[in-house]
Amino acid sequence: MTDAVARLTERLEGRVPKIALVLGSGLGGLVDEVENAVRIPYGDLPGFPHSGVTGHAGQIVAGDLSGRPVLMLAGRAHYYEHGNAAAMRPALEALAGIGIDRLLLTNAAGSLREDMPPGSVMMITDHINFSGTNPLFGEQTDRRFVGLTEAYDQGLRAAIERAAEATGTELHKGVYMWFSGPSFETPAEIRMARVFGADAVGMSTVPEVILARFLGLRVAACSVVTNLAAGMTGGELSHQETKDMAPLGGKRLAAIFRAMFADAALDG
Repeated sequence: MTDAVARLTERLEGRVPKIALVLGSGLGGLVDEVENAVRIPYGDLPGFPHSGVTGHAGQIVAGDLSGRPVLMLAGRAHYYEHGNAAAMRPALEALAGIGIDRLLLTNAAGSLREDMPPGSVMMITDHINFSGTNPLFGEQTDRRFVGLTEAYDQGLRAAIERAAEATGTELHKGVYMWFSGPSFETPAEIRMARVFGADAVGMSTVPEVILARFLGLRVAACSVVTNLAAGMTGGELSHQETKDMAPLGGKRLAAIFRAMFADAALDG
């Protein structure tokens, strides 16, 4: 048992969640809805990342959401902060070590579709890794050859769709393309991404998906749309726009997660 697993197990005080949720921009408020919560700063857990991005709290919140045990990661490390695509590996290994078997990922993204404006929610059905890197660089075992044909779990995706329907929330579906960041994409890159088949672009999530599948976790992911991508409006993009718009879609996605966690079929 690693130090992080031992420390996390001790701090969870007998809680045994099977589902973990990584909260991206706009969803930080969901931690306040967790009942019987215990809060654990990342700094108390060996190997857990420090995020230097505003809006990312950097703590674990564990308890119950809609009556179901859950562990939430409020904040993540991004590749663009340090050039390490595997920065989240110690944290995800610790989650797998305590028995987490399903991982729900969220992010803020730019939309490539006029019919998916800011404030929308998109369930990721597949991704394109355009960053030129991979979190499994340096892994010495043959486990590094991870199959990603079914990277996004069909059962979890079905549960998200049921929850969206139950809450009357419009749920878009599409392909997410990972750019390294931190600079935003150019209009030419967005035109290329559209040709490649992307529906949204962003600077996170894909490394965590790869790491989670490497660790044997089932994965689903959703994007909160914060802007139309570069060149679509004539205006310049900014991180402030992301922070301002993320809560709108975040409320919609939070409603989906509440209904999803109340769904008895989620255990199937």
